Amino acid sequence: MAIIQPDSRPLTRRVYSAPLRFWHWANTIVISGSLITVLINSTITDRRSLTKIIKTQLKTQGTTITDDQSGSVAHALGDSVWSIHTWFGYVLAGLLLFRLILELFQVTDQKFIRRIKDLYRQFHSTRKERELAKHELIVKAVYAAFYILLIIMAVTGLFLAFEDLLAPFKAIRHSVKEVHSFCMYLIIAFILVHLTGVFLAERKDDKGIVSDMINGGNNN
Repeated sequence: MAIIQPDSRPLTRRVYSAPLRFWHWANTIVISGSLITVLINSTITDRRSLTKIIKTQLKTQGTTITDDQSGSVAHALGDSVWSIHTWFGYVLAGLLLFRLILELFQVTDQKFIRRIKDLYRQFHSTRKERELAKHELIVKAVYAAFYILLIIMAVTGLFLAFEDLLAPFKAIRHSVKEVHSFCMYLIIAFILVHLTGVFLAERKDDKGIVSDMINGGNNN
């Protein structure tokens, strides 16, 4: 009788879990959609430009309206785009909550905080390990800053979305809006740095990063 030998091959563990990959690409879509709505409202549906276009086009059709009337139409169109932006914000806040919960249930060696701790210990080890850990620590620090930006964006965005329910804090609305807008520019900067880093990594030693974020990769 043949003896069945146990499979001694190590189990394959994905570098990126399926929930983390879902969060990454869903986050990419939502942030892109949110930024696109901001771009549309600052260009195509910009109130000043759109007011003139509406008034001019109606005039060619033999209809004359006032600046206030054309401005109301332009404002309504802009509000429609902002409503889409707001829904993107709700989804972004939901994804952020999903990511925070996911961190609690991730495999130990895939936890973001655990990885930073391991890198910190590695950095304070031998000189060779310190050099290897330095770059990745910087990368993780940038990602940590990105998570903080997402939290600020979500909190300030929800404040603006529910400002009618937060009437006692109406005095700080302008400041909250300024913080929200400023964080948007920082997120755009992060996206540019992230894309550049991935491009350079793919051309050097870390080939397959994009592929791993799609199919999960493995540690073997």
